[in-house]
Amino acid sequence: MTYHIVFETRAKREFVKLARESQVMLSPVINDLSSAPRPHGVKKLQSKDGYRLRKGTFRILYTIDDKAKTVCIYRIGHRRTVYR
Repeated sequence: MTYHIVFETRAKREFVKLARESQVMLSPVINDLSSAPRPHGVKKLQSKDGYRLRKGTFRILYTIDDKAKTVCIYRIGHRRTVYR
């Protein structure tokens, strides 16, 4: 049961702006979402629709469409700025 990962334009821009070390750290986490979109440690967001995944000081915000088997990532960034 694999899911297709889709980046929104804003998330793609935010990922490219990150330092290379941060991109290398977050890439395996993003790739793992295709096989397990709700891994251990993920939290459902209360104020918005979607889920939050932590990796160090970074957050990945995304939604899951189980019918279409897609994970749509809409924000990636440091924990101070990602919720604004």
